[in-house]
Amino acid sequence: MTQDVEMKEQAAPSNSLPSFSPSTLHHLKEIASLIETGAYDREVRRILRAIRLTMALRRKLKASALSSFLNFTLIPGSEALTRLSSFLPKEDEHAMEVDTAISAPQAPAKHSLPEIEIYCYLLVLMFLIDQKKYNEAKACSSASIARLKNINRRTVDVLAARLYFYYSLCYELTGDLAEIRGNLLSLHRIATLRHDELGQETLLNLLLRNYLHYNLYDQAEKLRSKAPRFEAHSNQQFCRYLFYLGKIRTIQLEYTDAKECLLQAARKAPIAALDFRVQCNKWAIIVRLLLGEIPERTVFMQKGMEKALRPYFELTNAVRIGDLELFRSVAEKFSSTFSSDRTHNLIVRLRHNVIRTGLRNISISYSRISLVDVAKKLRLDSVADAESIVAKAIRDGAIDAILDHASRCMLSKETGDIYSMTEPQTVFNSRIAFCLNMHNEAVRALRFPPNSHKEKESAEKRRERQQQEQELAKHIAEEDDDEF
Repeated sequence: MTQDVEMKEQAAPSNSLPSFSPSTLHHLKEIASLIETGAYDREVRRILRAIRLTMALRRKLKASALSSFLNFTLIPGSEALTRLSSFLPKEDEHAMEVDTAISAPQAPAKHSLPEIEIYCYLLVLMFLIDQKKYNEAKACSSASIARLKNINRRTVDVLAARLYFYYSLCYELTGDLAEIRGNLLSLHRIATLRHDELGQETLLNLLLRNYLHYNLYDQAEKLRSKAPRFEAHSNQQFCRYLFYLGKIRTIQLEYTDAKECLLQAARKAPIAALDFRVQCNKWAIIVRLLLGEIPERTVFMQKGMEKALRPYFELTNAVRIGDLELFRSVAEKFSSTFSSDRTHNLIVRLRHNVIRTGLRNISISYSRISLVDVAKKLRLDSVADAESIVAKAIRDGAIDAILDHASRCMLSKETGDIYSMTEPQTVFNSRIAFCLNMHNEAVRALRFPPNSHKEKESAEKRRERQQQEQELAKHIAEEDDDEF
């Protein structure tokens, strides 16, 4: 399912690497200090902030900077230092001399904290993926997962969730995703026993992606239905869950639920996650067509999506007109695109909707029309096919007409005033329910500092909080970009 979502990390160019900027190692040391403070104070928010800063620094990482950082943080001769150093390419002496000169004035501080060790694994793993060294990345991720199984600390959970994602990504990039399915299930069980909700959320999405990659929709639904559910801790993971659930519901012919999940995933996804929103819109368009709806033109004209949604725009136009021949030509013209998006089987289901739409247009235009003319307009093979299709459409309520078998013609009834029916009220109620639901979710998502009603904030703490909020606002866009 390499095309379907994901929301994958953008690989950095692997050209010749000059010596790193003097500030890179300094920033890494500051991040390590922040993680150390968060581990001692048991404040997960500091570790979250450290991850945001790392994602902003990711594109500047070089092998020499990482090697110096590992030597600065990890204990000399330790297993972690030896293993991680083996994954990094050997730099020339000039680069190491520059790094040594930069870091010489600072006294080396060695850390034995599990958080620091896991963070070093995460840094090396991201560097290997960006350099497209996928085999080394697989070995590094497997070693990090083996180490994680022996650590049960809540301050490690945030770092562990990132490692789980890259662990699955490494094996997906090499085409070996099926190999880790059992290990992912084991990790999900461990996270459940440890009450690691963020880890459960991440691993559930990785397992769903693993099953859907091999079209194992029934197994994915069984896992999803039996997995424990709780309030989402990560907006990105919740978006992924909604997308996978929408795909499962689509395959199970539950189009109404699928449409709601896919549209909600597209709305909640960050603006920077363009590829993910494109995939959500592709599936949502197909689901709406299967429901008999015609998406608005503005859906296809969203910024940055015009080219990607062009095949689906032409497909929607064919369904809207009810032209079966045009529908076939569009399906053949963009068959490779639909196959790569894994929507080809859904488009096959649309043939009946195209015929029904064309039949609805005919019933509106003609008060009486022979079945021979119906077959010609719909480009069906025989009159018998036209008769059976008209009979089924009348029975399903798609058209308001009468089939005269004796004269072999279709008699359309006069259309009534839509506002005299309950349909406008139903649509209006659904819109009100959607707005109320969005308001309730926004209220639940509000966060307040603990004991804010009991303790008065000092001036020093206020300044620190304002500084953290400014840094968070500065890095939030880059965080969203790296998440997807």
